[in-house]
Amino acid sequence: MRRPTLHAVAARAGVSKSSVSRVINGEPTVAPAIREIVMAAVAELGYVPNGAARNLVTQRTNTIAIIVSDPPAGLVSDDPMFAMVVRAASRELESAGKQVSLMLAGSDESRLRVEKSLAAGDVDGAILVSMDGADPLPAILSRTGLPIVSHGRLATPGLMPWVDNDNHGGATAAVQHLLAQGRRRIATISGPLDMTAAQERLTAYRETLKDTGRRSIVALGDFTRISGADSMRQLLEDDPDLDAVFAANDLMAIGALRTLRQAGRRVPDDVAVIGFDDIEAALYAAPALTTIRSPMTAQAVQTTQLLLNLLTHGSADPVVLPTELIIRESA
Repeated sequence: MRRPTLHAVAARAGVSKSSVSRVINGEPTVAPAIREIVMAAVAELGYVPNGAARNLVTQRTNTIAIIVSDPPAGLVSDDPMFAMVVRAASRELESAGKQVSLMLAGSDESRLRVEKSLAAGDVDGAILVSMDGADPLPAILSRTGLPIVSHGRLATPGLMPWVDNDNHGGATAAVQHLLAQGRRRIATISGPLDMTAAQERLTAYRETLKDTGRRSIVALGDFTRISGADSMRQLLEDDPDLDAVFAANDLMAIGALRTLRQAGRRVPDDVAVIGFDDIEAALYAAPALTTIRSPMTAQAVQTTQLLLNLLTHGSADPVVLPTELIIRESA
């Protein structure tokens, strides 16, 4: 059987080919009655639009890139965030009728390849997943002129719209919880300070303690489990009397728990521990980890919606999502 044509659909519906074309391409100016007649003819004939021809008319590829920049070494293997973000964003794009192209940009060569692909119009827009504040990719991609949004606030403002969770508010809630429990010597394990999330969480920790007249006790980690263990060992050496630790993510908090066990410190009796993110491993830590829940799936979905809004309306504002204190055994 021959494939039904646009002309056949127009003949069956009793309208012009241009009317059918406007319906197929989703133009909002078509009257509802015409749209209904055309779609009935499409269903009856089993018409499938020619995607390549439609793209020539609309100047759209109907494809969105998810670009994952290179995170710190060791973080991807431990942290489920990247897979969760890609999965949630892909599902949201597919439900909107978009194809998904996953691009990795962890080297100068791959960044150049991604830039050329976007500049050539291979995709209609992109979602950037980048954690490193020194990453050159956001500035590179902003030059392409394509609609691009960032999963996470960028270190350089104004390059593109973004969606992030309330890092400052979440860290404040964590330290306030420790203070409310009567903890007096509260340390923190910070993430790498070229990342905006780590900067905001450290700033909130310091501001909250300053308001009570307490001093900051800081060790620098890199968001990995091993850095949490090493930083906790350093903190115990620097201040053996500390009685609480706020780690800037759950992986570092879990590493800190291991060091505390090895040092013979009971959690939470001797030292209370709070993390950030509420990854699945937090629930199964020993003891179960008190943490700040950041809505990672919701953040990915909201980032996708922000991009779709940018494609439709040409503008979009940054979004900050709320966090939540989840109290478990460690604090």
